[in-house]
Order: sequence, then structure tokens, then C-alpha cells
Amino acid sequence: MAKRELLVDPILYDVNRSIFGIDEIRCYNSHRFEMEQLTGILYESFEMKSIVGYLDVTDSSFWVRGHMPDFPLMPGVIMCEAAAQLTSYFANKYQLMSGSLLGLGGIDNARFRNPVKLGDRLVIQAKMIHYKKILIIAEFVGLVEDKIACEGIIKGVPVKKS
Repeated sequence: MAKRELLVDPILYDVNRSIFGIDEIRCYNSHRFEMEQLTGILYESFEMKSIVGYLDVTDSSFWVRGHMPDFPLMPGVIMCEAAAQLTSYFANKYQLMSGSLLGLGGIDNARFRNPVKLGDRLVIQAKMIHYKKILIIAEFVGLVEDKIACEGIIKGVPVKKS
């Protein structure tokens, strides 16, 4: 099997140096408390329609206590949520969607290749492959160090706040 190509060349960012932190993320994403699944942004390029962010997995992550307590593994659905939040951040920041809130419209071709454990930094790369005012589609790859943990396609749709 051929090795999967990454969406963003890791030479373009430093995994130990954020360009934006949680305060900047909160300007564009409304998630708070336990549902915040991004820690920082490492790279973004509007021209390349690409972004790289990360989530540090700590013992305060809400799922750690109950998701196999003797060997906590990050649930795949949380990995996908982190990718969705990264896509939402990019779409909101660059006003790619109509409406003020990006909702999850679907996940396609999700694959989970390696575990994400307590103490890991999940680095998520995303690349917008389609965006119109009513639908955004982004490919994502999640990495822990140099190993692919997850990959898939995120679809986002605008949600109107009532």
C-alpha cells in the first residue's frame, strides 16, 4: 500500500509553536468548556485553503475518566470533532459560509490508523476541497508525531441561530 501524502508539508509549521491560541480560536468558534477540541493553530493559508491545528490530550479531557480508564484512548468521534472544529474555524475566519454557525453535515471515509493517548498532541491538517455558501467539504488528516492517527472528509453546513 502506498504511503498517504499529507495535506500540508510539515516543514511549513513548527508543532511546538502556535501562531494562534485558544483566545483567537474562540473568536471564530462558539465551543466552550468540555466541547473545545482545539488547543492552538500552527499554520493557515487562505491561498492554499489549508490549516493546521492541534489538540493536547490531557487528563482533564472529558472522555479520559470513562473511555477505558485503565488505558484511555481518544474516541474516534472526538478526533472527527476536532477536525470539524478546525474546519469551522477556517470557514468562519475567512467567511466561506453564509450564516453565523457551521454545523456538522457529515463525515465520509473516516479511518482510524493509530491510537491517540493521554499526553499526546493530535496535530490536524485540513484542506478545503469545496466550499459554497451552503456546503463546505474539507479533507483532514490527524497525526501524532509522524504517524497518521485518523483521516477523512468533513462536511459542514450553515446553521442559523434562532
